[in-house]
Amino acid sequence: MNPAFLPRTLTAALLALVAALAPARGQTLDKVSFGTNWVAEAEHGGFFQAVADGTYKNYGLDVTIVPGGPNSNNRMLLIAGKLDFFMSANTLQSFDAVTNKVPLVAVAAIFQKDPQVFLTHPEFKIGKLEDLKPLTLLVSKEGVASYFQWLKSEYGFSESKVKPYTFNSQPFIVNKQSAMQGYVTSEPYAVEKAAGFKPNVVLLADYGFNAYSTLIETRTEIVDKKPDLVQRFVDASMIGWYNYLYGDNTPGNAMIKKLNPEMTDELLKYSTAKMKEYGIVDSGETLKDGIGAMTDARVASFFDKMVRAGVVRRDIDYRQAYTLRFINKGVGLNLRPKN
Repeated sequence: MNPAFLPRTLTAALLALVAALAPARGQTLDKVSFGTNWVAEAEHGGFFQAVADGTYKNYGLDVTIVPGGPNSNNRMLLIAGKLDFFMSANTLQSFDAVTNKVPLVAVAAIFQKDPQVFLTHPEFKIGKLEDLKPLTLLVSKEGVASYFQWLKSEYGFSESKVKPYTFNSQPFIVNKQSAMQGYVTSEPYAVEKAAGFKPNVVLLADYGFNAYSTLIETRTEIVDKKPDLVQRFVDASMIGWYNYLYGDNTPGNAMIKKLNPEMTDELLKYSTAKMKEYGIVDSGETLKDGIGAMTDARVASFFDKMVRAGVVRRDIDYRQAYTLRFINKGVGLNLRPKN
């Protein structure tokens, strides 16, 4: 029957019932916890944006982001069942999970390019990666165990040129014959602020270090038992990243600054601009498949490189480290500017 012909009292009653049910539906959001691997920053912006602008809520999720930091280990909390999702650093962590039989799986890759760079002084011109070989290379312990092994196997770099990087830029600033590791989104900015010069930037991803970075990781049991939850979290996260990069990211940045009071608007703007300039998030496969994309061929290529470098064992089934089930569906492509 057409509601227009219902008795006025019955119509009013129906409207009241609808109004009463609306809040109940709003209360059925699935609670989800997501741990990052560092303090809140622009490099995590799409996730914070999806919370702040209501995207997760629109997908039926009540998401709590648990920031990481120097004294936290959110990946262990994921393994222990205290978190539902985790932001892993790069594909090597996924391989490590397989090696150690830890039941984790990567379900999306936010960074298509690992942001790892070397910085050099502006007067030292870099034409190719091998130009770094004569320099003193400031590399962290983690860097020596990972990407530097690739530099040795693929480009013939020598550990005799390596000195420890302690996340202090002063040794680099005072030594013009040095190169310092960093992230393209942060360390060049910090050096320019501290030293007053703009360093050269060498992005390792542009020379074949093709790891995925900033992946969404979860437990295999969640993938098996709650695939719809995983799909909604992945889809909403991708929408959040499109909105953060190309829309009004004020809500996401406000949340970042609230959680990390040391963060500045200037650094947020710089980091976001560099992510776009270098295609860190949106380039290559994402142009047709959407942010978060991965391919079997790309993972296989990186695995082979890490085997040759002696970083991972050849006998592991690296395909257990990730799944393409929830990505490559073009979610959010309509939000990318046409130009």
